Amino acid sequence: MNFVEELKWRGILHDIMPGTEDLLKKETVTAYIGFDPTADSLHVGSLAQIMTLLRFQKAGHKPIALIGGATGMVGDPSGKSDERNLLDEEALNKNVAGIKKQLEKFLDFNAGVNGAELVNNYDWMKEFSFLTFIREVGKFITVNYMMAKDSVKNRLETGMSFTEFSYQLLQAYDFHYLYKNKNCKLQMGGSDQWGNITSGTELIRRKSGGEAFALTTQLIKKADGSKFGKSESGNIWLDKEKTSPYKFYQFWLNASDADAATYIKYFTLLNKDEVEALEAKHKAAPHERHLQKALAKDVTIRVHSEADYNDAVKATEILFKGSVEDLAKLDEATFLDVFDGVPMFDVSKAELNAGIGVLDFLAEKTKIFPSKGEARKMVQAGGVSVNKQKWEDEKSNLTMGNTLNNKYILVQKGKKNYFLCKVN
Repeated sequence: MNFVEELKWRGILHDIMPGTEDLLKKETVTAYIGFDPTADSLHVGSLAQIMTLLRFQKAGHKPIALIGGATGMVGDPSGKSDERNLLDEEALNKNVAGIKKQLEKFLDFNAGVNGAELVNNYDWMKEFSFLTFIREVGKFITVNYMMAKDSVKNRLETGMSFTEFSYQLLQAYDFHYLYKNKNCKLQMGGSDQWGNITSGTELIRRKSGGEAFALTTQLIKKADGSKFGKSESGNIWLDKEKTSPYKFYQFWLNASDADAATYIKYFTLLNKDEVEALEAKHKAAPHERHLQKALAKDVTIRVHSEADYNDAVKATEILFKGSVEDLAKLDEATFLDVFDGVPMFDVSKAELNAGIGVLDFLAEKTKIFPSKGEARKMVQAGGVSVNKQKWEDEKSNLTMGNTLNNKYILVQKGKKNYFLCKVN
C-alpha cells in the first residue's frame, strides 16, 4: 500500500486535496505537522499525528515536525470555545524542549534523504515585525476568506480576539516558509485543522504562485462518544513522570472492544494481515481480550520501553494473582499506581505496635465495614484478605508484622473491593 491507501485502510483519512495522492506517487514529498507546545509533554491525542508522520516516513517521504514556539504564544482557536491563556517565553521554551525529546523517540532523524527534521516556528517569527507581517502576509489573504473558516465562524457569537483571529495567518505563513525554504509541499493534521491548512495553500498560491497540498486525519473519539485520551485523573501523557507506564498500559488495556478495533489500526504499525488475524482471534475468544493486549503492548513499548511494558504486565498480574511477596517487591510508585483510586485510610504505627483487633480495624478504624458484626460474618465466610492472604481468625490482631515494607496494609473485601491503609 502507498501512504494514502494505508490511511484509508486504517480508517484514518478524513480530507485530502485533489492532486495530493498523485504528487505522493510521483516524488519524495516533504510534509509537516504542527504540535502546539501548551505543555512540556505531548499526550495520547498527539500520538495519532506522530504516527501519521511515522507512516509518512516509512512510505519513503520526508517528515517535518513543527513545534509552535511562536504560534503557541497566540493559541489556536480551532475547536475551542474559549480564549486560550497565553504562555510566556520561559514556559514555552520548557515545553518545546520536552516535546522535542519525545518526538525524537519516534522519527528517524538520520535516514538520509527522507530523514525527519524538527523545526520551531519561533526561529523565523521572532524577528518579524508587525508592520512587516501585515505587508508580507496580511495583504494576500482577505478578511472575507478568513471569516469563512469554521474556526472563526464558530466563535463569532461568543467573541474572538484579534490575537486568535490572526492565528490562521501565522499558520499559513509557517507553511509558506517551509514551502520556500524546505520544499515542503504538504501539510497534514487533524480534521479540525483543514481551515488553517488550506489558508496556507492559498497563501502559497497567491504570494509565490506555487502549488501546495493538504491532508487531514480523523479526530479520535471513543465509541461511546466520550472524549479520547482522558482518564479519571486527567490527560494520558507520553511523559512517564506525568502518566506512569503502568497507568499508560492500563489505559489501552481497558479499551472497549469497539475502541480497541479502531485503536489497533490508528496507533500501531501492525499490517493488514496481522490486524485481521488479531481480530479473528479476538472474535473467537473476546474474553481473552487479544486486541487490547496487543494494542497495549505495542504502544507501551513504542512510547516507553520493553522493560516498562514488562513491569506494567507484572504489576497487573500481581493485582489479580500475586502473592504478598510479589506486592512487597513492587517499588512504591508502581504499588501506588496499581491501587490508585482505591479508598485509603491512615493507621498509626503506635496502634499497630500495640496490636489492633481485626474487627475493630475493619469496622471502626477504617469503616471498610459498617459494623463489627458484618465484618465478622465476612471474615468467617473467607471474604476478607490482608495483603493477598485470606484472614481467617476474627479474634486476632493486626500488627506491624502485617504491613508491606512497614508502610502499607492492603485489605480486600470480596473479589474486587480493595482498601489501602497507610502507616503513619
